[in-house]
Amino acid sequence: MLDEFVWGDVSRISPEAPVPVVDIRRESVHLGGAANVLANLLALGATASVIGVIGDDAAGVRLRTRLREVSPQQIDEYLVVDASRPSTVKTRIIAHNQLVVRADRELRTPVNGKTESRVISALKDAIQTADALVVSDYDKGAVTTRILAAILPLAYERIPVLIDPKIRNLASYRPATLVTPNHHEALRMTNLEADTDDGLHRAARLIREKLDCDAVLITRGDRGMILLEGDGDPVYVATAAREVYDVTGAGDTVIATLAAALAAGVSLLDAANLANHAAGIVVGKVGTATASAEELIESFT
Repeated sequence: MLDEFVWGDVSRISPEAPVPVVDIRRESVHLGGAANVLANLLALGATASVIGVIGDDAAGVRLRTRLREVSPQQIDEYLVVDASRPSTVKTRIIAHNQLVVRADRELRTPVNGKTESRVISALKDAIQTADALVVSDYDKGAVTTRILAAILPLAYERIPVLIDPKIRNLASYRPATLVTPNHHEALRMTNLEADTDDGLHRAARLIREKLDCDAVLITRGDRGMILLEGDGDPVYVATAAREVYDVTGAGDTVIATLAAALAAGVSLLDAANLANHAAGIVVGKVGTATASAEELIESFT
């Protein structure tokens, strides 16, 4: 998807309705969704490609062109064009570094069988030379139970499989190395309410039991993370963020850093610490952002 940002100032309220009038100063466009996971991987020095669905439209052309520019590994066939749906575009209007409104252009129904087959074919090709697979599910219809059933067993046999989940496909995220819900998603997935250390520990155990995954990492915003690996005790990772300006894309940064670390053979706990520091960097920036390898190294000093 594309993340569009419209930046401006507010000095008055509209006479037509009690809403601010934004005087637009500039606009910017960034890779979003799974493409933002790719951008984060590249910023860390990894090589990667993204597989997904785009529409037969200007936004799709822009996505394809930009992805070719940033990643030498990107193959045209990895972006499956579905003329029956638009490319997902999220437009955010920001005034004085504060989000005023977000407008989404998208179709969230599951992709059709022909598109599924083309996505599966692209994934089978890509995992042959990959060191990790990230399933970045935004509940936009591009990740389906059929695709997951066809790809996850093949990938899990040879590489780490990391999943940023949504409730719709929860039962289909298997097998997996690591599942990374945020605390709100974890509680909804397990029908629990207590957003506490004990409550999220219980949620992590229930998710691991339900999916039979190797580990669960629950991100908790300014309260850091909880990592549950196997049948061991939970590990609580304190937040590394110093200032929080914008949490847009922080989950993408977390799973990208985890994937890069696991692909390099790092332990899950060390990978979680790296991801925590990377997230602390990007939430200190406004808009869709990435953490570079240099920034990540400096964050530990």
